[in-house]
Amino acid sequence: MKLACVRAIAKLARMESSDLGSAYAGEVPVFGADYIIPRPFDPRLLMMLAPCVAQAAMESGIALRPIPDMVVYKEKLGQFIYRTGLVMKPVYERARSDKQRVVYAEGEEETVLRAVQTVIDEQLAQPILIGRPDVIETRIERLGLRMRPGVDFDLTNINDDPRFNDYWQQYHALTERRGVTPAAAKNLLRSRPTLIAALMVERGEADALICGLVGRFHKKLGYLRSVFGLDPGVQSTSAMTGVINDRGVWFFLDTHVQLDPSAEQIADSTLQATYRLKLFGIEPKVALLSHSNFGSHDNASAAKMRKVREILKSRVPKLEVDGEMQGDTAWDEPLRQRMFPNTTLHGRANLFVMPNLDAANITYNMVRVMTDGVAIGPILMGIDQPAHVLTPASSPRRVVNMTALAAVDAQIRKALHAGK
Repeated sequence: MKLACVRAIAKLARMESSDLGSAYAGEVPVFGADYIIPRPFDPRLLMMLAPCVAQAAMESGIALRPIPDMVVYKEKLGQFIYRTGLVMKPVYERARSDKQRVVYAEGEEETVLRAVQTVIDEQLAQPILIGRPDVIETRIERLGLRMRPGVDFDLTNINDDPRFNDYWQQYHALTERRGVTPAAAKNLLRSRPTLIAALMVERGEADALICGLVGRFHKKLGYLRSVFGLDPGVQSTSAMTGVINDRGVWFFLDTHVQLDPSAEQIADSTLQATYRLKLFGIEPKVALLSHSNFGSHDNASAAKMRKVREILKSRVPKLEVDGEMQGDTAWDEPLRQRMFPNTTLHGRANLFVMPNLDAANITYNMVRVMTDGVAIGPILMGIDQPAHVLTPASSPRRVVNMTALAAVDAQIRKALHAGK
């Protein structure tokens, strides 16, 4: 057992690092003269050492209660390290059941490379990286990653791809009546990897895409919208972001897209969000938030949220939703019962729908930071292809989580298309 422990520590020291938090004070440890053994607070020690010691104990006959399924045991250990583990478990399992091709627009970024190594190890998807091959290979070597181009992932050379003429011509055909000339289409396809990724998905050369690690959210979304349409019956795109903290998991809408959406747009977004909550195995409890409590204020903002409830109740009568209400009313069921005994929302809300972008983005970020929470998302909704725009603040684990979500989205869309 001691030997098993020592060998696990030695193996861990040589492994690449990913989300290590404060264990290494923001540094990226690389095995060598300055780093020959993991630090005591390296969170990976739990996942590496415990299974190895347990396996040795079982093989030697010392263990009185053998572990029946080591894979399940490792997954449970992972939930102590990655707080998103429990919530993402059903998504990961579904992603593994039918691996999809996920293309990463910013394939040269270290955050993406670290995430892709985890995606490969956990068999969540078949990665495709867009970038310069020499840069990607140099960074893989510097980071100590084990993945190999052409074996573990595919690589699209942004500077020299035989499909370039096909790409710019298709993009020009899509946008020629929106002011894009042939010369502009060529220039954009040479310098905008998000467009290349979008065209790969549109052409069936990839099943889903991840972008947004570099640049501004709305710029990236604009590139996607120039290639992709909207889902049937949807008026616009929207984004939902989740926060996992010590109190549970909470979702906020719309955190990134619609500045001041109409009641109809909010209702569309809410229905899409409730569907995605069910992918996590979470039954949606929707609170329509406002400065007003059940008609206590009569102004445009409060009236808009009241109208959202009317639309939702007419479209999905069984949906557990109520509003308009203040934030503490959504959180505190006894308070809500005192204020409005006939409320149709029971328990604590888990999907908080805001009247505008400012409210949603500020609330989500404040909750995440003040509770030391971990984000899931942004989850882009309303677009007719599996595509997600992340933010530069995304960690490798967030990229991994969004890869799994994008893969499951691709599976569902394929199934729906096959059923037509």
